[in-house]
Amino acid sequence: MKKVVLVYGIIAGLIVAGMMAFSTGYYCAKGDFEGGMIYGYSAMIIAFSMIFVGVKSFRDKQNGGTINFGKAFKIGLYISLIASTIYVIGWLINYYCFIPDFMDKYATAMISKAKASGISADELAKKAAEMAQMKEWYKNPLFIILMTYVEILPVALVVTLISALILKRTQPKQIQTV
Repeated sequence: MKKVVLVYGIIAGLIVAGMMAFSTGYYCAKGDFEGGMIYGYSAMIIAFSMIFVGVKSFRDKQNGGTINFGKAFKIGLYISLIASTIYVIGWLINYYCFIPDFMDKYATAMISKAKASGISADELAKKAAEMAQMKEWYKNPLFIILMTYVEILPVALVVTLISALILKRTQPKQIQTV
């Protein structure tokens, strides 16, 4: 089980961290944070397909073609945690080494978007205060780590749950002979 979890967790983590590094470089430079978000969550789904593949691989190759929901969920959870941790480390490297002004750019883009939507001056002031608070929180590395896990881990857990439900099998698949 350890080998499956490590291999598929690392593969998923490298996929999602690599795609995140590309997307933040590309979309941040353009100031298109919504496009980056769509791309980022799509990348997560692609990377987390490794959860399904990893659980299926364990079930079919190492567990005699059977797996219960709990074991499937446990394997998926471990793959998720490894991949998410690689993503968090990737974000920290990306943020601190390449785009330390990310929050300034993000806050400016969100306030500009709010202005363009025609919201009231009070709502705009609330949005500006919210962005100022986020910028302040982003000065704390622990907050960055927690927020980055909050960004990715729920997606991983949903994919883990779906994979465990689809792949659970209590009886080995019968091979029909002709």
